[in-house]
Amino acid sequence: MIINVGHVGVAVRNLRDSTRLFERLLGKKPDHEETVGDQRVTAVMFRIGNSAVELIEPTDPDSSVSRFIDRRGEAVHHISLEVDDIESELSRIRQAGFQLIDERPRRGSQDTLVAFIHPKSTNGILVELVQRRR
Repeated sequence: MIINVGHVGVAVRNLRDSTRLFERLLGKKPDHEETVGDQRVTAVMFRIGNSAVELIEPTDPDSSVSRFIDRRGEAVHHISLEVDDIESELSRIRQAGFQLIDERPRRGSQDTLVAFIHPKSTNGILVELVQRRR
């Protein structure tokens, strides 16, 4: 079951400059920073209530986030939906006819499990499912 909007991911060219901008906008420092090697990004997370804004900077010019920025510029990259059981949600979403990027969950930021739904099946929006470790 989907339990929360986890975060909105924003692709940025320069994480330091964007972090300073969001610090001024939100009136607070980020809550977390981490490099996620297999996704080839460095991420900064600003918690806001039960949700967050995540700034992501590519660490590899051949990464999907880098290609996204080349095509669309800095912009909202994905919406993350927090789920209580990612395996069950992947099965439900697959059966509902959605195209998955990740057939199986993988490690995400902050020791979570994540899986992405292809934007071709969600009106052009990249959707991430995220489950916090229990």
